[in-house]
Amino acid sequence: MSRYLVSRLVEIVVTLALMSFVVYLLIGMMPGDPIDMMIAGDPKMTSEDAARLRAVYGIDKPLLERYLAWAGQALQGNFGYSRSFNQPVLTVLGPRMLNTLELAGIAFLLSIAIALPLGVWTAARPRSRADYLVNLFSFAGISTPPFWLALLLITLFAVKLGILPAGGMADLRPGTSWPDALGQKIRFALLPVATLVLLQLGGYTRFMRGAMIEALRQDYVRTARAKGASEPRVLWRHAFVNALAPVLTILGLSFGALFSGALITETMFAWPGMGKAIYQGILDNDYNLALVGLLITTLATIVGNLLADLALVAVDPRVSLSSRRE
Repeated sequence: MSRYLVSRLVEIVVTLALMSFVVYLLIGMMPGDPIDMMIAGDPKMTSEDAARLRAVYGIDKPLLERYLAWAGQALQGNFGYSRSFNQPVLTVLGPRMLNTLELAGIAFLLSIAIALPLGVWTAARPRSRADYLVNLFSFAGISTPPFWLALLLITLFAVKLGILPAGGMADLRPGTSWPDALGQKIRFALLPVATLVLLQLGGYTRFMRGAMIEALRQDYVRTARAKGASEPRVLWRHAFVNALAPVLTILGLSFGALFSGALITETMFAWPGMGKAIYQGILDNDYNLALVGLLITTLATIVGNLLADLALVAVDPRVSLSSRRE
């Protein structure tokens, strides 16, 4: 276990280093720079002023030299300053990361809590009316554009019925009791969470159903039934545990999306999360903001994959960490 974790830690460090260089290179190759945007916004700025600002921000240096300077500061815990927000990068991303975790994390857990039992239930009833109905809704959720679903929910619950806010976050005043604060947070988060759940539910259900159908065809399931095991025991103690392997891998890989944020959903509901911050950083050529945001997403994806491997070993003792490495 210790050797495995150390090797994975080395892989994480190497991957983040390579990812940081590639992302910095791609952002640096984009046309224009922040100074060009300043010139467009202030026609009175002279070329001397622009050259002086480029020297202050270090934009006049070669791209590789700028990356090495950033990497050296990052190793000391200084991830730079965001030009878009005029704040340190971690100060900008910290609250937005929590906002994204609050939104996408709840949606992720709800999707799993609904999709896994639903996938098992439909796999036990293949080609039934319930199976066809669940598959229909699953395909609809997979193929539905996020912006269209968000607009539909806003129109129905915020405009027509007027029972939920159309967007934003709860503005809690000092002294608000925790039941009132919780109620306001739920009201503002309900529509974006519902959007993400409906979008994720179909895919997770399909993965769980497919894995369960494959597991139910195995010899050990037929043996368990021949020994007189009850159907719930066959489903949950035998088939479900073995069907979790591919599903856990998918869930681990999708864990990184919690930190990158759901850009379209956050935009539609004016939710200040990671997705909007990264997108704005790329548009504004804000190297530090976009780079650190994408590195956090990469790290979350790698950690999610590691947690999926560890969870797989926990639920299925036949799987070893060395085999997962292979």
